[in-house]
Amino acid sequence: MTHFRGNGLLILALTCWLGIAAAWAGKTKGHLVIIGGGDRTEEIMKRFVDLAGGADKARIVIIPLASGDPVEAGTEAAAEFKGLGMKDVAWILFSRAEAAAESTAAKFDGATGVYFTGGDQARVTRVIVGTPVQERLLRLYHDGAVIGGTSAGAAIMSKVMITGDELINKDTNNIFVSIQKGNVQTVEGLGFLDQVIIDQHFVKRKRLNRLISVVLEHPELPGIGIDESTALIVGPGGECDVLGEGTIVVFDARGARSIQSDKHGNLAARNVVTHIYRSGEKMDLKSLLPPRSQKRR
Repeated sequence: MTHFRGNGLLILALTCWLGIAAAWAGKTKGHLVIIGGGDRTEEIMKRFVDLAGGADKARIVIIPLASGDPVEAGTEAAAEFKGLGMKDVAWILFSRAEAAAESTAAKFDGATGVYFTGGDQARVTRVIVGTPVQERLLRLYHDGAVIGGTSAGAAIMSKVMITGDELINKDTNNIFVSIQKGNVQTVEGLGFLDQVIIDQHFVKRKRLNRLISVVLEHPELPGIGIDESTALIVGPGGECDVLGEGTIVVFDARGARSIQSDKHGNLAARNVVTHIYRSGEKMDLKSLLPPRSQKRR
């Protein structure tokens, strides 16, 4: 292949489900293509282009703000899309001050797809969160555009965003070695998804500890860990396809019991549910269970 998951608990679970279902009902016409990082398969990138309207009709805008070398990242991403036959594709850079201007937001008018490159997700949120550009991107998604991103470009998709930094453990040679309260730093992401938390490079980089820590601190929000060369394709109703070469892991603590921490901050819980999805399977963000017709033996 070419490369580019007593009665009071029942009521709580039902309330959470209805909240998620209501959030999706009629809320958006757009799609999300959330890539876990690493090599991007041609199949994933073609799906992005198709959802944007096809190579001949799509207008794709690339945001390479996460990269340490955004000019290079933007140029390479544009070349990748052009290699798929794209005719109207460009990248754009702007500062926080520029993102506060309506004239910058207007540069996205007519875009049918917006793509975020990898790097450091905090670079993106520092510039965009709370600005007219964020409002315009959310409006594009609502109205039918496809929003995609890889690695850092995946992390920014959720409203609760993992930055990748630790607040307690300062040993950079042994990172995320605990399931610990108050250790994993989160900030506000761009919020295309406000019902879940996204993590990336998940299985490849063994990021289970950090995602489950955040999920136990935000038990109302399931955590979705997307592996490298793998994408979660989110449809307008919350229906999803898993596509690529790896897996997607979901931690769901909405029905968990006895979420506690000890004097060292170690987190503990009961009844945390785990789902693992492979390429070709479907899942539904409203329930985080595959439709019955898609269940595998």
